[in-house]
Amino acid sequence: MRYVSTRGQAPVRDFAGVLLAGLAEDGGLYVPETWPTLRPDDWRALRGLPYQELATRILAPFAAGSIDEATLRRLCGRAYAGFNHPAIVPLVQLDGELFVQELFHGPTLAFKDMAMQLLGGLFDHVLEREDARVTIVGATSGDTGSAAIEACRDRERIQVVILHPEGRTSEVQRRQMTTVLSRNIDNLAIDGSFDDCQDLVKAMFADAPFRAEMQLSAVNSINWARVAAQIPYYVAAALALGAPDREVCFAVPTGNFGNVLAAWAARRMGLPVRHLAIGSNHNDILARFLAGNDMSMRDVTPSLSPSMDIQVSSNFERLLFELLDRDAAACARIMTGFRATGRMQVPDAAWRKASALFHGLSLDDDATSGAIRRLHDEAGYLADPHSIIGIEAGRRHAVAGIPTIAMGTAHPAKFPEAIRRATGLVPALPPHLADLYEREERYRRVPNRLDAVEAAVRAALFKNAA
Repeated sequence: MRYVSTRGQAPVRDFAGVLLAGLAEDGGLYVPETWPTLRPDDWRALRGLPYQELATRILAPFAAGSIDEATLRRLCGRAYAGFNHPAIVPLVQLDGELFVQELFHGPTLAFKDMAMQLLGGLFDHVLEREDARVTIVGATSGDTGSAAIEACRDRERIQVVILHPEGRTSEVQRRQMTTVLSRNIDNLAIDGSFDDCQDLVKAMFADAPFRAEMQLSAVNSINWARVAAQIPYYVAAALALGAPDREVCFAVPTGNFGNVLAAWAARRMGLPVRHLAIGSNHNDILARFLAGNDMSMRDVTPSLSPSMDIQVSSNFERLLFELLDRDAAACARIMTGFRATGRMQVPDAAWRKASALFHGLSLDDDATSGAIRRLHDEAGYLADPHSIIGIEAGRRHAVAGIPTIAMGTAHPAKFPEAIRRATGLVPALPPHLADLYEREERYRRVPNRLDAVEAAVRAALFKNAA
């Protein structure tokens, strides 16, 4: 399997190459040169497999020619061994045709563990094979950082530096990052939004001398391996509910568009998916785009669902590339214009294709709280402020006779204040995090400037090398 950039001017790479590269040198994102497809009998043959084996089979074509299937099987087995539910990604039925797939049974209680626990092993395997080292830089709106830190802590060939927007994550999210005191882990608190953090990460990759000096790599969903590792749980859910002999719909709360892009990829591989519903908070750029082709940036304002406090959804570029029939020059021109003007000029034909498949819903904080309360009262189910938006998007766009599967993206204990506000309850952290509020924190406050952040990354690397 070979990978090409959405902007057409970066080297073609294999799976290991895109894992280490992260962002393409031309500023684009790597996508498969051709999409693997499965026939109905191929999907049926995957029914009933343990999740680790299912993940191996789905990922094998994406890693073909780079990482053999036996190695993938070993890495998948290790990645999911520590999850605290035997099904790894259990389905919970809320009503006749509405289900939640719980993706938060990993070590940091968020769906990001589904990919990150595997990526840690993939990095180790490739770096050892190539006798190389990397500096992973990542931006987080709350969950990516802790999942990356947990997956990569104490790995000898990896230095991890995570940027988070100061004061814009929940306290649990922040402490899950800043209380990991491993030598190869550094956290930087940036005065700004997640979009500012993401822009700084992309700027570091665009600084070619710095990128080479630091041997930069990425764990954000700009890294294709992150998206690929999320495809299997969509397959697992669909097969459990009758695919390929029955269609399903997926509903996904989304900010950076990576999670729902994995659902789109499963559909592109031949999984029978009728449509994809996406949920946004009041930072609603994706919902506005789907409703009326309005992809225009507005100020990011904090919400009860901080992981979706985003206005620049990086992974949308991968979908745009496909909507443009893989016209890399057009994709580059539109993305460059978006960054320059704050408005994405998506051709009407491309927008119509997107809006035929994707449907959006946005909820403000009051509506989010009300939905959490109603679901708990009616079904006895406690959903975090991100998952509930996905659940409500699934309800809004349900199709009679077709099951809708909403993604449960985080454990409610990660957002205790939001849950208390909605229900009066304060969900307890699981035992392995019970003392989180007593643990020592360590992080640095860094100005929202590229030179300051690059200096902090350089200091982190040299500290670890000393």
